[in-house]
Amino acid sequence: MKLLVVEDEAKTGEYLRQGLTEAGFVVDLADNGLDGQYRALSESYDLIVLDVMLPDVDGWRILQTLRAVENNVPVLFLTARDSVADRVKGLELGADDYLVKPFAFSELLARVRTLLRRGSGQIATDRIQVGDLVLDLVRRRATRAGRRINLTSKEFALLELFVRRRGEVLPRSLIASQVWDMNFDSDTNVIDVAVRRLRAKIDDAFDAKLIQTVRGMGYVFEEPEDIG
Repeated sequence: MKLLVVEDEAKTGEYLRQGLTEAGFVVDLADNGLDGQYRALSESYDLIVLDVMLPDVDGWRILQTLRAVENNVPVLFLTARDSVADRVKGLELGADDYLVKPFAFSELLARVRTLLRRGSGQIATDRIQVGDLVLDLVRRRATRAGRRINLTSKEFALLELFVRRRGEVLPRSLIASQVWDMNFDSDTNVIDVAVRRLRAKIDDAFDAKLIQTVRGMGYVFEEPEDIG
């Protein structure tokens, strides 16, 4: 999932970028309205976290511009203004949710996930199960056959990508862009090393192997009953 954060307060913007990245998202950060509006219109995002009070182009105008071109990306407004009139204005312009500063990051993360589930049309769930592998999306934890698997934030993000796109052959370039937010360099083995470490944790101790290598193409995550 790729998010855009538009926030002109440097400390708040970096706090959001780091927290959402650690939660497994790919995050772009714009520190002004003009840059935020350009990115929102020119790139594809699953959700935008948008500050209202920006020094150049404010959040109201950015949202109006997006909706005018029928861009229906979910938008979560952030603002220090806590009046009913402001909340109503944001919702009438097409915002999907409204969070008043200061806020707890856990609440923002919960709202982000709720909006993403709503936008994808999926039934709300905080848990994904594939065979004997279970992902707890709220706690960012994984278990297999009831055994807790300790994963880093990047390892969990990689596993979540595999699970959500199970059955698909994922090229290294896609994994690099989705999990590491970088262009894949064929001279680096960072993806292979990361997959090898993840396999060691979720596959090595079990007979049914979930992550398969497709030579010359990438990797595929397959449910145990589909293997062989």
